[in-house]
Amino acid sequence: MAGVKDYLNSKVSDNREKIEYHVEQILKLIGEDSTREGLLETPARVTRMYEEIFGGYEVDPHDVLGVTFDENHEELVIVKDIVYYSQCEHHMAPFFGKVHIGYIPSGKIVGLSKMARLVEAVTRRLQVQERITSQIADILAEAVGPHGVMVVVEGEHLCMCSRGVKKPGSKTVTSAVRGSFRENPAQRAEFLSLVKD
Repeated sequence: MAGVKDYLNSKVSDNREKIEYHVEQILKLIGEDSTREGLLETPARVTRMYEEIFGGYEVDPHDVLGVTFDENHEELVIVKDIVYYSQCEHHMAPFFGKVHIGYIPSGKIVGLSKMARLVEAVTRRLQVQERITSQIADILAEAVGPHGVMVVVEGEHLCMCSRGVKKPGSKTVTSAVRGSFRENPAQRAEFLSLVKD
């Protein structure tokens, strides 16, 4: 993802041989010939992919927002359409979508690119969408102390689209509401109207 810091999982790197061995065993156990040409490098490719897609374990999401800036701005700030990719902890199947983050500062603001980094740090691990939504809202609320925070996450889950009930195209939408957004329906409505496509 261009412009977002790449987090790589060093535990995967440190255990490369073991992971490759186990991926090869899984290939055999599902009935594949792990020695055929198309699969010869699959264990190594899967391991390199795991370094990347599970890179969120390398960073404490609370540290990602970093420095805040004093700013006398107490109006709504929104960063929307932050694309994310994650892995469902129930099936280890991908899910992906967009995150919309809004907050009302109370004297402190955070760098806008840090919002995308926060999303990366939270999503690049085994997750559920509900936890992603809450974690982003809680971390932003703790780091910046805003009047209010609202996060909406949209996701398409392959564990629902390609297996089980097999409903491709269905989306899950979750929200987390903190502070003044919770008490003020007009603020919630403004945020939701601005993040609509």
